[in-house]
Amino acid sequence: MHTLRLFVDANDLAAEDSRASLKRAAAILRNGGTVALPTETVYGLGANALDDAAIAKIFAAKERPSWDPLIVHISDMEMLRRVTASLPANATKLMDAFWPGPLTLLLPKSDAVPDAVTAGRPRIGVRMPQHPVAHALIREAGVPVAAPSANRFGRTSPTTAQHVAEDLDGRIDAILDSGETTHGLESTVVDACEEPCIIYRPGVISLEQIRAAGVDAVMFRESVGTRAKSPESLPSPGVGLRHYAPKAKLILIDGGGETQIAAFRDAVHQARSNGTMLGLMLADLFEREVDTNQAIVYRWGKWNNVEELAQRLFAGLRYLDSAGANVIVCPLPVAEGIGIAMRDRLLKAAKTE
Repeated sequence: MHTLRLFVDANDLAAEDSRASLKRAAAILRNGGTVALPTETVYGLGANALDDAAIAKIFAAKERPSWDPLIVHISDMEMLRRVTASLPANATKLMDAFWPGPLTLLLPKSDAVPDAVTAGRPRIGVRMPQHPVAHALIREAGVPVAAPSANRFGRTSPTTAQHVAEDLDGRIDAILDSGETTHGLESTVVDACEEPCIIYRPGVISLEQIRAAGVDAVMFRESVGTRAKSPESLPSPGVGLRHYAPKAKLILIDGGGETQIAAFRDAVHQARSNGTMLGLMLADLFEREVDTNQAIVYRWGKWNNVEELAQRLFAGLRYLDSAGANVIVCPLPVAEGIGIAMRDRLLKAAKTE
């Protein structure tokens, strides 16, 4: 399969080239094809959410198991009504507060949606993206678009079109290139049918922000069942198993302050002494204590700028992989705000099979 590379200027959607790319990508979606598209979180692999055959192409291209549900992206409330059977009161509050934006809501599924989208479960993950290109593409296509991250299953999520091509070139119909994504982490996933609501996947929208919107919510806690290698189906996208993973072994350093800096230095020394090709996710706080000789270094950013660290996290892991690192040492951000989401991704990435 030849994968088209289409370009869109997110700052000038009315430009002739942008319009032509959007129209071509929308036609591919309407005709049952697959298009990787930028969102404000990561690049997603899109297909018509109401077309069984199109959905099967997503699973095939990603080598994604059928028990892992997809998120459906919409451009307006009419599309929401096509894919959902009802709207709980908490869902309306959350949509008013955070849509369009990086928040996915689990809602009762309509009969129009193929069971493959939800892994046979009665609830569907839906979000309205904020990214102008994603929003324009879905509106132009005129269909709700199922779009998990545009990478091979279990691999690091893509934040550029080149990342998508590294995993999926020749396996999908088109890549809509609009530069780097804004946030760099996947959406927060909330089950709005439960009371209190359950946050299945932490993301850009935090627990504190959800509660501030007048919605009671709690974090999901994994059980042995969700960690099984072949579950019947997962309750939500982003739950269970090794995920978001580089090819290299990932060593995470937890703690804080001087204790974490010292532990990071010791881990680097140990990895180097083992003769490995060492990769470093190096934030500014750790630079003064670490010998970077004979190491592949990704300058992650300022340790106190968590938004920058989040936006660059997946790009850094992919860079170190592509540069040949077989061990990556990475400090864990503090567990607050978007740091909770980064820790979630890194801990899943470091899991052993």
